[in-house]
Amino acid sequence: MDEALTTLIAASVTFVGTHFALSHPLRGSLVKAVGQMGFMAVYSVVALASFGWMVLAFRAIGAGGSPLWNGSGAAVWVLASLLTLVALTLFLGAFRGNPALPDPRAAALAEQPVHGVFHVTRHPMMWGFALWAAAHILVSPTPRSLVMVGSILFLALVGAHLQDRKKEALMGASWASWESKTSYWPRWGQLGKAGAVLWLVSLSLWLALTWAHVRLAYVPAGIWRWI
Repeated sequence: MDEALTTLIAASVTFVGTHFALSHPLRGSLVKAVGQMGFMAVYSVVALASFGWMVLAFRAIGAGGSPLWNGSGAAVWVLASLLTLVALTLFLGAFRGNPALPDPRAAALAEQPVHGVFHVTRHPMMWGFALWAAAHILVSPTPRSLVMVGSILFLALVGAHLQDRKKEALMGASWASWESKTSYWPRWGQLGKAGAVLWLVSLSLWLALTWAHVRLAYVPAGIWRWI
């Protein structure tokens, strides 16, 4: 195996592994030792450092090797573009009334009726990351992309499952109530219930981000690939 790819694998394992370790088995003892704010500082430093290492290792590989399939076809790009639009909609919708986010009102929010993107899944932010990752794997199926972006997809979906276990322990009946009304796996037929306003905001931001993509990543994306 190429040394640069081995380094990327090591960086990706470190990024995912430290995230899981700090979010679950080590969280309680660290919070007791350094307090909530201290824990967040440690968590942020470790996450940024490991992510930075992963990005540097990704760039060091260069073009990334031979793709495993043709990711440049029009149909692949249309699918990937739609996935990123849905991903952004789920991500943005996750900030409204989400009992999974740090919030003193979390228990009360979990008892509320299901609204917006939570009709689709109770983990809209995590599934947003996963769909973003899947879209990038589709159009860039190189070894370096499969490692780096695949690790983000793995972190998002396994992290969502582990978050359920953590919230069950922390919130008890409130989270159980939220679980009974929502789904881990997306109910794609419920996307329309995200709301027209959210979809319009998401579409506007998606157009801006995909327009900027060519200037930041040097690859035209979204509708700008054909305009």
